Amino acid sequence: MQSYIYPAREQWDNLLARPMMQLQELESRVQPILDEVREQGDKALRRFTARFDQVEIDAIQASEAEFREAERLVSEELKNAIRLAKDNITAFHQKQWEDFQPLETMAGVRCWRKSVPISRVGLYIPGGTAPLFSSILMLGIPALIAGCETIVLCTPPSKEGKVNPAMLFTAELLGIKQVCKVGGAQAVAAMAYGTESVPKVYKIFGPGNQYVTLAKQLVSRDSAAIDMPAGPSEVAVVADDTADPYFVAADLLSQAEHGIDSQVLLVSQSEAFVQSVETALEEQVKTLPREEIARKALANSKSIVLKNEDEVVSLINQYAPEHLILAVENDEALGERILNAGSVFLGHYTPESVGDYASGTNHTLPTNGYARAYSGVSLDSFLKKITFQKLSPSGLQALGPAVELMAEAEELAAHKLAVSVRLAKLKEA
Repeated sequence: MQSYIYPAREQWDNLLARPMMQLQELESRVQPILDEVREQGDKALRRFTARFDQVEIDAIQASEAEFREAERLVSEELKNAIRLAKDNITAFHQKQWEDFQPLETMAGVRCWRKSVPISRVGLYIPGGTAPLFSSILMLGIPALIAGCETIVLCTPPSKEGKVNPAMLFTAELLGIKQVCKVGGAQAVAAMAYGTESVPKVYKIFGPGNQYVTLAKQLVSRDSAAIDMPAGPSEVAVVADDTADPYFVAADLLSQAEHGIDSQVLLVSQSEAFVQSVETALEEQVKTLPREEIARKALANSKSIVLKNEDEVVSLINQYAPEHLILAVENDEALGERILNAGSVFLGHYTPESVGDYASGTNHTLPTNGYARAYSGVSLDSFLKKITFQKLSPSGLQALGPAVELMAEAEELAAHKLAVSVRLAKLKEA
């Protein structure tokens, strides 16, 4: 990691900068894929799958036989772990329903709103270097709780033209049967525009590489909504001398192994502690199957030593990390000062991994500093809020004159007239 000791505030912008995507070059590659899928449907999906995934697929949707095979291949131990995660995630997201009671804003004027599910949603689940079946739980569970009628899942096929068994088991556990063996930008296009095998959806969710991320942004211009802007995974760890450097090193590596463009950040007030973490990192990274990926991510990551807690809080709120671990003695008090973060992990025994899998919170979170304005995926992400209002005759008589004045001041005569004709009728009566 690149180390910085007491950097001046004027340096923070440069220190905290994320790797930039070359959008113009990427768009020149992604847009033609979107166009071809829109125009040619399944034919384009099969062609792109052969080109990018090196596999010829016949049936795009997973068959019942493939679901049954997956059931046999997944161990009982893993099945039970997935069920445990399902229970915790369901409990946490079920509690997110709001009970909004009608409100009388003034006599005779009632306003309320109700939550309505987005009827057709698409879930993109990466499956290339790591089959993220946990993301099926994170996206599928709130979609089911919300009551979404159509749930389409897309994930890249293996070289054998199949879906990872744990993915199929998890999808079936949730009752998701439309699992499509297609990945990349072409999968996003298929869900946005619809093909013979992939139903069109109204909103697309899920993480992905830079091509998937850009494809989501492009289709959001003219077709489907998306969950949030996203970029490479990231974690920031704030640690003091009460932290265990081996714990912290493992936390940093757990994010670094996601991909070479992942970013990890260590922030401390102790230079000696940072050095001990560096030593632990070198010991642990050698043991990882994804050592090469993790090392490349670490090379683009930073450790920063600051003078006091106020600086630490300011830097973290400026960075707005996707994941934030507070491995400090006063973790809850410090957590109350955090304004910008996707998800916060408090104390020495709360690794970011628990949120990734099974604590109950959602792991689909804003990256690239978007935590300044965006929340992570929740039940609300799968719902629309429709507002209602109803006025009694006396309510319109009380409110109407103010509306007439405001409409007249904005020079919108028909707006005023819609109120005036009713008031006149009431006056006659």
